[in-house]
Amino acid sequence: MQARHHPVTPRSGVPPRETGGRGTRHEVLGLLAFLAASALVAGLGGLATGSNVTGWYATADKAPWSPPNWVFGPVWTVLYLAMAVAAWLVWRRRAEGSRAALTAYGVQLALNLLWTPVFFGLYPALGTPALWIAVAVIVALAIAVSVTVLCFGPVSRAAGLLMLPYLSWIVFASSLNMWAALHN
Repeated sequence: MQARHHPVTPRSGVPPRETGGRGTRHEVLGLLAFLAASALVAGLGGLATGSNVTGWYATADKAPWSPPNWVFGPVWTVLYLAMAVAAWLVWRRRAEGSRAALTAYGVQLALNLLWTPVFFGLYPALGTPALWIAVAVIVALAIAVSVTVLCFGPVSRAAGLLMLPYLSWIVFASSLNMWAALHN
């Protein structure tokens, strides 16, 4: 019986995972789990924004560069899909550094989930201090996403690249949050 030879990928030094049969089903379930996690965070965020977008936020002083409200839904949909695929690419590699990369991903996902209710939900109760708390959360989120990109890149270049639009959007959203905190 001949031993199977697995080519080593140059980026990670780890043989690629086998696909086919049970492995393919496992990978599809993994992708569905990452997509479900993104959908959960998006859905919970939607609950926090729902009444507040048409409530206090509708009359808030927004940054002159703030896009119309209808832009946020499609942008976030694409970003959440890209994030889920990026995490899945890292997960399926099982390479050295995957665990740390996915831990960083989990931290940024938790901060992502935290920001929306802080920014939208706490403002009616706390006023401007809620917006400053949201600034702290979104800065922590930008740092966590940066760490995630840096951890994803060595495991899967594609995963690191898929996270860059998200990082860019978080930096942009930070400028919107900062304007809101300074002017409301």
